[in-house]
Amino acid sequence: MKMPKNIKTYCPFCKKHTEISLERVKKGKASSLTMIARQKKRQTGIGNAGKFSKVPGGDKPTKKIALKYRCTECKKAHQRKGFRAKKFEFVE
Repeated sequence: MKMPKNIKTYCPFCKKHTEISLERVKKGKASSLTMIARQKKRQTGIGNAGKFSKVPGGDKPTKKIALKYRCTECKKAHQRKGFRAKKFEFVE
């Protein structure tokens, strides 16, 4: 999927349509506290220990793409729900 780097859309902070630049969100690292919580949850016997939570065919064929929408006037950024695409690139 090809998408322009700058689009004109609604800014929830300015409360009007403005020029917005798009940038792709990078995946962050999980904190060590969440890993400890998962291990404790697995030890106590809650859930299925990851046996049936996977897709039958393996990995999904597409990954979700998250975009950050940054307003050029107020410089604030917001996000929308991610969408699925095999290929993604920005076009000037």
